Amino acid sequence: MAEAQSIPAGATSGGAIAVAADSTVATRMSAPPSFDVADFPVPHGREEEWRFTPLDRLRGLHDGTATADGSVKVVVDAPDAVTVETVGRDDPRIGKAGKPVDRVAAQAFSAFEKATVVSVPAEAVLTEPVRVSLHGEGGVTYGHTVFSVGAFAEAVLVLDHTGDTVRSANVEFQVGDGAKLTVVSVQDWDGTAVHCSQHNVLIGRDASFKSVVVTFGGDLVRIHPRVTYAAPGGEAELYGLYFTHNGQHQEHRLFVDHTAPNCRSDVAYKGALQGTDAHAVWIGDVLIRAAATGTDTYELNRNLVLTDGARVDSVPNLEIETGEIVGAGPASATGRFEDEQLFSLMARGIPAEEARRLVVRGFFAELVQQIGVPDVEERLIAKLEAELKASIA
Repeated sequence: MAEAQSIPAGATSGGAIAVAADSTVATRMSAPPSFDVADFPVPHGREEEWRFTPLDRLRGLHDGTATADGSVKVVVDAPDAVTVETVGRDDPRIGKAGKPVDRVAAQAFSAFEKATVVSVPAEAVLTEPVRVSLHGEGGVTYGHTVFSVGAFAEAVLVLDHTGDTVRSANVEFQVGDGAKLTVVSVQDWDGTAVHCSQHNVLIGRDASFKSVVVTFGGDLVRIHPRVTYAAPGGEAELYGLYFTHNGQHQEHRLFVDHTAPNCRSDVAYKGALQGTDAHAVWIGDVLIRAAATGTDTYELNRNLVLTDGARVDSVPNLEIETGEIVGAGPASATGRFEDEQLFSLMARGIPAEEARRLVVRGFFAELVQQIGVPDVEERLIAKLEAELKASIA
């Protein structure tokens, strides 16, 4: 049912966990969420959810010492049918998709003053993406954003993060019954930025949600997507790609909570690493609850280590509380760059630098195609090639 592989270069992996519905075994996937930062003790790095994260590089986001003193320039480019509002903390739409699950997310929730709500009306079919650009201008910032897609609407959203900041934010995606939402989140920060973000997704009856998380920049990036199903028939596709280089820490922690019957989820993340102390972490948690009969789920993580000195921690986890499912399984594998592939291409007259570029582009090609926004795809391909060129130079 599950594949779990561990290969050197600092790679680790976890496998499936099957739990009977009446089991008393506590699940580490179901820590109680809360809006109150006081409900979460200050982490020390020994906790399961923090053991891979270098806390000293969070710049105080985890212990309450990071005071909001910076700014982020936000630009929203949306079709006429979309409503963009700035609202107070008491707006009833805030928090519907989920609560914070760790101290950093709870700190962000307690610290933001105004939230941005982007609404797509019911049955609207957008022909152009909604684009939200966030450019850090220094200092510490907190944020909260809600994206609400009405019943039977269809939309594509592009979130673009650039500049420099120490930022913690909560982002909500509320997908109405029968609606379709695609989200592309790009982390292309400057090299000194810190970014922690919890993505809460609530999927309605027969609704579809697809996300593509792309991470390149930043000193430390920690993204935590969480998916919950409000009714039967929902589908979630969670894709991601990351390129981690010298000294960067990039961490993606996913949790898919199958709470309703006859829902589906598909997770696929791929990463490439190069340079000394490059560290990528991928945690993929899937929980199939007793009520979620007919679930079909699969999660995959693949990592390509291009140079010595890089480390990958890859841990897929599957917990099942019912035997009445369609299918379920996790898979993880990490491997070094294959010299044989390089030599095969060079034997056909392709220069070494171009051959290396083709191998890495092929590794990511399937996920890049999932983006579906041509200018974003072209930008990311150019970014990949720039990273590879820099490593060879």
